[in-house]
Amino acid sequence: MSAIPPSTSAAITDCDVLIVGGGINGCGIARDLAGRGFRVLLCEKDDLAAHTSSSSTKLIHGGLRYLEYYEFSLVRKALQEREVLLKSAPHIMWPLRFVMPHDPSMRPAWMVRIGLFMYDHLAKREVLPGSRAIDLRSHAAGEPLKPQFERGFVYSDGWVDDARLVVLNALDARAKGAEVLTRTRCVSAQRDAGGWTALLESADGGQRTVRARAVVNAAGPWAESFLRGVAHAAKGEALATRHLRLVKGSHIVVPRLFKHDHAYIFQNPDKRIIFAIPYQDDFTLIGTTDIELKGDDPGAARIGQDEIDYLCTQASRYFEKPVIPADVAWTYSGVRPLLDDDSGDPSAVTRDYMLESNTAAAPLLSVWGGKITTFRKLAEDAADEVGRMLGEARPAWTEGAFLAGGDLSDWIGAAARPDDDFERFVAAVRSKHPWLDAALARRLTRAYGARISKVIGDARSMAELGAPVAPGLHERELRYLQDEEWACSADDVLWRRSKLGLHFTPEQRERVGAWMQANASRQQEAISCN
Repeated sequence: MSAIPPSTSAAITDCDVLIVGGGINGCGIARDLAGRGFRVLLCEKDDLAAHTSSSSTKLIHGGLRYLEYYEFSLVRKALQEREVLLKSAPHIMWPLRFVMPHDPSMRPAWMVRIGLFMYDHLAKREVLPGSRAIDLRSHAAGEPLKPQFERGFVYSDGWVDDARLVVLNALDARAKGAEVLTRTRCVSAQRDAGGWTALLESADGGQRTVRARAVVNAAGPWAESFLRGVAHAAKGEALATRHLRLVKGSHIVVPRLFKHDHAYIFQNPDKRIIFAIPYQDDFTLIGTTDIELKGDDPGAARIGQDEIDYLCTQASRYFEKPVIPADVAWTYSGVRPLLDDDSGDPSAVTRDYMLESNTAAAPLLSVWGGKITTFRKLAEDAADEVGRMLGEARPAWTEGAFLAGGDLSDWIGAAARPDDDFERFVAAVRSKHPWLDAALARRLTRAYGARISKVIGDARSMAELGAPVAPGLHERELRYLQDEEWACSADDVLWRRSKLGLHFTPEQRERVGAWMQANASRQQEAISCN
């Protein structure tokens, strides 16, 4: 079990690779490198997925709109990854059908058909069905829309629980030998000919010195500032860096706007698109915006009233019942760290990634850009490059591998289709644990997959799950999240490890916070939270 260092300085820790940043890219790279046998230490100044990686639109998608910007390589790479990811963790990712109502004032139907044909054929599909035209006057997806939308198109992509995806990578990294430190900031990293000496500081002021052969800068929105202020070359000067464009993307969550299980993609007069997606059973997720940040702290990004108004207005262009700001139950915002490619429109800035190697002395790899769909391929490319820089090329292994909890074979036998496999898994869990409340069983199987056995343990009744701290959230699950998944606060539990905060009252959320605080001392025996 990885632990944050105590409040007294510890002996120097040796590792092959120090990774700075606990978002999807950092955790994905840690998993890949650890699986290749490298000694890995990852540090994250906050919680895992505390920022950009828990604030996405939560889609595993090729990015249909990027075809208009001629980003064919990016779209193909993302399309190739969709089914790889869906098979790796069928509990937190699943196929999703999208409806595009046709608005002749936006794009002609022939152009949409060509785009969807390319989307269907740029990469091989085994699980996801292709696109087709539909009559919205008779299709269920047409019911909540304004009657002027008579035609539409349906195509496939996937859904992901983004914050849990990060945690699953961290769990897999740790299982393969990596050390994962949350609430631990890299204060300085000094480079010399033989390696890096980094000073790590935990939230309580405890310090640890790390000696690493290589450093991976996966700090996301802070990648540029890491090179400018934390990492230093042999003579102490700051390392040269690239310029990031920090683009805020905000989302709103409103009470459920439609009953069917499809999502919508809406074209807007400003040539942007927004999604309206079924969310947490009782809600609809609408997003996203693209607002460039100028000199603001990425960690302080919050939705503006203008963004709420924009999302409501654009959704109301399509839905028969207007979406108004008073409907908004929750919002979240994330900052995308995009490489500056001189595009005037933030929406047009490439979402592709770039890996930059610096081998003037001890190896340094910086990760620029990227999107959640391509994280596995990014991590594989990064691990290849780290191995090359260290002179120890080791084979890739993650394509076809399961993420933590994704291997359901002990419950259902051989895998078939990810969506069908999950339903068979739910039935198997219900059969083995008939005492488990049906709604709770589905939530736990969705969140933990095959690791549900670690959550339930030897419990044989609902009472043995411990007292319910809030509706459907029992003490045994909270202890698991503390001991196994680096959860330290109510926010970690309610908004990242789960989205239960959306379903709880303020008083219920406070009870979860009080429980976490009251049990922090017990948790420190396994993993210190500070």
